[in-house]
Amino acid sequence: MHSSKPLQREQGGNSSTGTMGQVNIGNYYAGLDIGSTMSKVVILGEGTEYRLIKPTGPEHRKLANLVMEEALGSLGMDFEAVTYIVATGYGRVNVPFADKQVTEITCHAKGLACLLPGVKTVIDIGGQDSKAIRLENGKVVDFAMNDKCAAGSGRFLEIIADTLGVPLERMGELSLQANRPASIGNTCTVFAQQEVISHLAAGESIPNLIAGIHQAVATRIHAMVSKLKIEREVAITGGGAKNQGLVKALEAKLGFAVLIPQEPLITGALGAALIAREMWQHAAQQGHALTRKPRRLSEATLF
Repeated sequence: MHSSKPLQREQGGNSSTGTMGQVNIGNYYAGLDIGSTMSKVVILGEGTEYRLIKPTGPEHRKLANLVMEEALGSLGMDFEAVTYIVATGYGRVNVPFADKQVTEITCHAKGLACLLPGVKTVIDIGGQDSKAIRLENGKVVDFAMNDKCAAGSGRFLEIIADTLGVPLERMGELSLQANRPASIGNTCTVFAQQEVISHLAAGESIPNLIAGIHQAVATRIHAMVSKLKIEREVAITGGGAKNQGLVKALEAKLGFAVLIPQEPLITGALGAALIAREMWQHAAQQGHALTRKPRRLSEATLF
């Protein structure tokens, strides 16, 4: 997926975006978010925001260069035109051409504060982990993470989808057809899988099972978020934000509706690009330039 439009604040909801035409070379700032399942690039410059989202693939640690190369090719841009580059995410240490590495927490907060400036609590549901971030005036004041167990992550839902023989992207839609969500007592992946299989054997419907799984995941995520002081407005980002059944289950736990960015996968990469621009411009105001890595698109050789 790729799109381009002037950078703007959002009001929540989901919509598709258009494609980009030719871009004049100038000062551009790039953010790369190399996640466990998806890799994202945002390039900012001269009122333009360009976005690229691609599956990470099994060799993501080596091939961040291919994602950047595709983004540059779509823009018709020479790599030297990219003034400063910040990498974030699961694979940020394996982006050899990044000028700076910044944590996911900081980048998600920066991106979300730009898109939805009224948000005070962010719930990010990624492929391998989930995290909660509390913001004040767009700054991180506290956070909590679940990165030790698949439960509460996209990977957990992917495994259950495979068990049920349902495409992952249809999980949300199917769960809304449930008339009585199944009771799923385990959030440990192995035991939850066995529980789902037992329910199937007993004749439980797939929509009821999926709704039950969403409730179990929402319960675990809510317990993590509750470690912070939950303040409204609350936004959900990451792949989990695209699962309407999971969002509904989380809203039921929270007791109120949440906001969703127009493209919830891009928040970290946008934050990284914004940080890249801020760092470069701040240095320029101080009368010096930041050191840049050589602009060579080669795969990482160190892990």
